[in-house]
Amino acid sequence: MKLTDIIKGSEYDLSLFTEAQISELESRIVERQTKKGVEYYITCVVRKKDIKATPEEVVHQLYLLVLTNDLGYPVSRMELEYEVTFGREKKRADIVIFDKQQTTSPYIIVEVKKPKLKDGKEQLKSYCNATGAPIGVWSNGHQISYYHRKDPNYFEDLSGIPRADQKLSHILSERWKIADLIKKDKLVNERKSLKDLILEMEDEVLANAGVDVFEEVFKLIFTKLFDEMESGRKPDRNLEFRNYGDTETELKDKLQALFDKAKEKWQGVFTDDAKLLLTPSHLSVCVASLQDVKLFNSNLDVVDEAFEYLINKSSKGEKGQYFTPRYVIDMCVKMLNPKVDEKMIDTAAGSCGFPVHTIFHVWENILKSKDLNRSHLFTLEEKPAECTDYVQDNVFAIDFDEKAVRVARTLNLIAGDGQTNVMHLNTLDYERWDETVKDEIWSDTYSEGWKKLKKLRTDKNSNRDFNFDIIMANPPFAGDIKESRILAKYDLSRSVSLEKLKNAPQGANVVAGEPTFPEALNNNGETVYQMSDGTFRKTKLKQASNMNRDILFVERNLDFLKPGGRMAIVLPQGRFNNSSDKSLREYIADRCRILAVVGLHGNVFKPHTGTKTSVLFVQKWDEELCPKVDDYNIFFATMQEPSKDNSGDKIYRNTIDEDGNNVPLLDSHGHLIVKHDLFNHDGKTPNGIAEAFAEFAKKERLSFFVDAPLTR
Repeated sequence: MKLTDIIKGSEYDLSLFTEAQISELESRIVERQTKKGVEYYITCVVRKKDIKATPEEVVHQLYLLVLTNDLGYPVSRMELEYEVTFGREKKRADIVIFDKQQTTSPYIIVEVKKPKLKDGKEQLKSYCNATGAPIGVWSNGHQISYYHRKDPNYFEDLSGIPRADQKLSHILSERWKIADLIKKDKLVNERKSLKDLILEMEDEVLANAGVDVFEEVFKLIFTKLFDEMESGRKPDRNLEFRNYGDTETELKDKLQALFDKAKEKWQGVFTDDAKLLLTPSHLSVCVASLQDVKLFNSNLDVVDEAFEYLINKSSKGEKGQYFTPRYVIDMCVKMLNPKVDEKMIDTAAGSCGFPVHTIFHVWENILKSKDLNRSHLFTLEEKPAECTDYVQDNVFAIDFDEKAVRVARTLNLIAGDGQTNVMHLNTLDYERWDETVKDEIWSDTYSEGWKKLKKLRTDKNSNRDFNFDIIMANPPFAGDIKESRILAKYDLSRSVSLEKLKNAPQGANVVAGEPTFPEALNNNGETVYQMSDGTFRKTKLKQASNMNRDILFVERNLDFLKPGGRMAIVLPQGRFNNSSDKSLREYIADRCRILAVVGLHGNVFKPHTGTKTSVLFVQKWDEELCPKVDDYNIFFATMQEPSKDNSGDKIYRNTIDEDGNNVPLLDSHGHLIVKHDLFNHDGKTPNGIAEAFAEFAKKERLSFFVDAPLTR
C-alpha cells in the first residue's frame, strides 16, 4: 500500500519528506481484514501498537521519523496524544517531546491535526501556552512552521528545531552567511510564500500594532534586500537582518542602523528621516518571520505577490490595476524578444514586472554571448559592464500611483542595483509633466531618470511622442477619464457620426463606402461618402465627455513607439470583439501591424478581478522594419491551462518521481512552477504559446527575431 493512496483527496501532503522516510513507513503498513473490508494500519514506534492509517496519522508517523532518525530524539522522551487541560476541557496534543532534565515538562509540541496553517497555529499556541512548552511545530506534510514561544502574546518563527544534543540557544545564536540562507531558505524548505508570512505577522502582531502595515513591512523587505546584497558581494559576511539572541531593544537598534545604510545606498524610496516604527517586541516577531527567507532571486514572484497583497489593501485595487502575473510577463518578453540596444518602457508600471523581466531576458543573452552561466545568485552578483549599462540607459517605467512606484523602484534594485529610471508620472496627462518635474521634492528623487527620458522625445518641446523600441504595459481597466483638458489630446476620445446630405456638394471628393475611423479623423471636410443605398454622407466628429483609461492608453503607448517599434498590452477581451470598439480596432490597424492576440484564462487576475483579458501584440508600420501591407497573417492563441483556481490561488505543476509518486515540479531555485501553457519553463515543461509565436515570427520574417533579416 502506498502512502500517496492513503492521503489522496485530503489536505495533507508528503512533499516535505524524503523517499527513504516514505519507504520506511510504507514497510510498516499492516493490512487487516475487517467487516468493512481491507483496512490499513501503521505500527507506531512510540505507542508500540498498530494505528489506523489515516492521512493525519501518516504525517504523524513520518514526522516521528524526522524526530528520531534526523534529530536524534529518543522515543523515551516522547508521548503521543498527550492530554492538555484547559479548565474543565481536555484536548490532546499530537506529539510532545519532554525536557531532558525536567522529564515531565513538555519541551516541543508538534501539531498535525489541523491541516490549515491558521487553524493549526492557533491550536499549537494554545497547547504551548497551557503547558509552557517553548517550542512548537506545525505541519501538514506540504508546509512546516517552527515557533519559539517567548511569552503568551508572542510566538516568533524559528529556522528549525534543535537536535537532541543541542539547546534552543544554539538555534537562536547560530551565525548565518548568504550560503546558509540559500541552503535553508524558508520558502523552499517550508513551502511557504512571502504573502503567507505577512498574513501570519498580521495575525500575530501587525493588525494591532497601530502602524501602517504597508510602510512597516516595506521597510523590512527593503532592509533585508540590502543585507542580502551586502552578503552576496561579501560571502564571508554574517547576515545582520537576524536575531542572534539580541535583546528586543538591541535588535531594533541594529535593524534601524541597517535600514539607514540601505536608505543611503538606495535613495529615493524612503525619506532621509524615515524610521522603523514597530515596537521592539513587534519588530522581533517580524524579523523572526522574515530572517530565513531569501528575497534576492530571479523568481520575483517571491516579493511581488507580497507587495500586491499589501498595496491592494490600500490604493491599487481601487483603480482597477493589478500586478501582472510573472508567467504572463515572461510570455510577453519572450514574444517581443528585446535586444541589448533597444529602449523599453512600461507606461503603467505597477511593480515594474515588465521592465525587470526584460532586464533578465537581455542579461541572459549578454551572459550567453560571453559563455557565462547564470548562477543561483544571478541577480545579486556583479555582472559585465554591458548589463549595468543596459539597465541605466535603456529601461524605463512610469506609474501614477506613488506607492506602486516605490515598490517598482525597490524591485528594480533586485535587477539593477538601484540604478533605476522609474518615475512617478501620470502617463495620460503628459501636458502637466513640465509642471511636475519643477517640483523640488519630485526632482530630488526622479531627476536623473527624467533627464534620460527627455532625450528620447521626438520633439524636444513636447512630451507626447517618444522613440521607444518596445512598450509592454497592463493599463488599469477600471475608471473613466472625465477631464476635458486631457480628453481633448486624444483621437480615440472622439466618436464619428455620418450626417445625411441631399446631394454631394459641388467640387466635393466623393468616395464610395463608409469611412473607417482613421479616415474620418483625417477628413478635412472635402470628402463626402456615398453609401450603398446611394445616399451621401459627411463625417462629423464628437468629443466624448468620458473615456475608459485603457483605450486612451492604447493611443498614448503608440505615441511612445518609434516607427518599427513593438508593443504588448493587456486589454479586456471586449475590446477585440465589441461592436462599440470598432473604431479602436480600426485605429490600431491603421498605425500598426497586428502581430498576435493571446487570450488569457479568466482566472489569471483572480482573486482581484474575473475580467477576461487578452494580450495584443503590434508593430508600428515602418518602411524598413515593418513595411505597410494590406493583407498579412496574424498569430492567434488561447491559454488553456487556468494557472489559478477559481479562488485565485496558483495551481502548480507536479511530476512523477522514480517510485511513481506525484511530487511538485521545482525550478532551479527550488520554487514551485505554476501550471500554464504560455512558454517552456527552463526546459522543464512543454513548449507553449511563446515558442509557437517564435516559429511564426521567423516564418513571417518579422524583424525582431534572430533568424529573420533586420530589413526586407
